[in-house]
Amino acid sequence: MLILGIDPGTAITGFGLVSDEGGGLKCVAMGCIRTPAHTPLPDRLVTIYEKLSAVISRYRPDSVAIEQLFFNTNATSALAVGHARGVALLACCQAGVRVSEYTPLQVKLAVAGYGKADKKQMQSMVRLLLGLEEEPRPDDVADALAIAICHINTAPYHAKLSRNE
Repeated sequence: MLILGIDPGTAITGFGLVSDEGGGLKCVAMGCIRTPAHTPLPDRLVTIYEKLSAVISRYRPDSVAIEQLFFNTNATSALAVGHARGVALLACCQAGVRVSEYTPLQVKLAVAGYGKADKKQMQSMVRLLLGLEEEPRPDDVADALAIAICHINTAPYHAKLSRNE
């Protein structure tokens, strides 16, 4: 199974493809989509959409995992992330790829086993779980890989629960 994890943002959208075939987790690809701050928002969103669509087309993931929008203080940041998240969801839906959403708490629990894990702890766990030589950078890429790992670790349980309902 190949999972595309997405950490959406208007400045930087991180992505990571993780495979769980062959008995272990493997990072297939990772990267980020950067858009300059001085570029008008609609143009930035088009860039995010087109580049994510290209990633989906190239790697053909079985599923996509994306972080749920959660901000408790900064409405401006939430709105900006919401815009990027919207075009990411559109790219996935237009490609016919199933999308699953996870809260930051779910991701931290599934990857680090601790709901209050900090960025450094999460990066270390992602590096360890994927057998990477270095911690993925920037943070957005590490977050995207963590979201993909979360999906791989929890999707079988969600499937069993939905069959029993």
